Amino acid sequence: MPFADHVLAFSRALRIPDIPLPEGFSWLFPYEQPETQRVMALFYQKYYADSQPRFFLFGINPGRFGAGITGIPFTDPVRLSEDCGIPNAFPQKQELSAQFIWQVIRALGGPERFFHYFYITALSPLGFVRRGVNVNYYDDRQLLQAVEPFLIWNIRTQMAFGAHREAALCIGEGQNFRVFQRLNAEHGFLERITALPHPRWVMQYRRKCADTYVAQYAQTLQSLLPP
Repeated sequence: MPFADHVLAFSRALRIPDIPLPEGFSWLFPYEQPETQRVMALFYQKYYADSQPRFFLFGINPGRFGAGITGIPFTDPVRLSEDCGIPNAFPQKQELSAQFIWQVIRALGGPERFFHYFYITALSPLGFVRRGVNVNYYDDRQLLQAVEPFLIWNIRTQMAFGAHREAALCIGEGQNFRVFQRLNAEHGFLERITALPHPRWVMQYRRKCADTYVAQYAQTLQSLLPP
């Protein structure tokens, strides 16, 4: 079964879980929009129409302006159109984290080569909103406690698409990495997890040095590939 078919079947079957969230929090569910489903199908069939395993990069959870629109982690409508050649009906707005990740993708030879070896996902395939603002699954202790079984299910399910289990990358060196390390120690998903700075942190606080962080990403990812 092609990798793309796994991803698309997963996203089409995904529903908001029957998990009560703490007061004030709601789920961000991007996959039900017809245009999102359409561009996801085009994207994954274009880059993942084979059955070879990939190295996984785990982000946090979708936000409202990147994966929360396109359904594709760290790929905003502009990158989808300009870099992937997939015209779309979304407002053509850029998202900071997507800008950074696509610099990394270009540094590794472009989307065809990058997605041949790597798959970007997140510890939670659904996002979270509080009072109209994006939040991360770990921003509130009660929220993390409520959704942790969902995170475990998601990691296990997506890795079955075809993951190299000897190594994975964690996008985010702080709480995302700490939670992922703990879950991995408890459940043995992977032999090794390497953390990298989160693109939003880079673009907000270290933008003048962004090229240095792009190089760090590229070097770390390239080290996983055959010579």
